Amino acid sequence: MDANEKTLNLFTTRVRQMLLQYKELRQENNDLYQMVDERDKEIALLKAQLTQSQTDYQSLKMAKMLEITDGDMESAQKRLAKLIRNVNKCITLLSEK
Repeated sequence: MDANEKTLNLFTTRVRQMLLQYKELRQENNDLYQMVDERDKEIALLKAQLTQSQTDYQSLKMAKMLEITDGDMESAQKRLAKLIRNVNKCITLLSEK
């Protein structure tokens, strides 16, 4: 029986070791799943930020184009006002003669 008891004790010890190792692996697995979930959330957040940044960039490009157009409008209005003044001067000069 001494050999049987040693075998039984050895078997019991190995089963306990396996159970401990299983618990450790299960905890590690849970930790890894939690890390994956956190990464997924971070990726989703970064994708949302990227989309917002792209939208902002498109808006800024559009605003820049409008700004250039507004600047052209102002310069065109100034040139037109100058031409009108010149025409008025010419009309005044012709009226005097």
